[in-house]
Amino acid sequence: MAKKRWRDLSPRTRRIILVASAVDGALKAVALADLKRRDADEVNGSKRAWATALTLLNSAGVLPVVYFVRGRRRPAA
Repeated sequence: MAKKRWRDLSPRTRRIILVASAVDGALKAVALADLKRRDADEVNGSKRAWATALTLLNSAGVLPVVYFVRGRRRPAA
């Protein structure tokens, strides 16, 4: 089966891809901004590793959500 080109996709499919890409990009930008603001002791794992993964991996929005759920430490009460 041949690869489909952008022009071969339906307008609906193109719109879905563009919206999903925008959401993924926004989530990554917010996650990176949050990571930059935090001290290293407020992050589970290495800040450098999180930044590298958020920047380089194509995650369809999953990795930024994982960062917000598991990558940040809860503040001590």
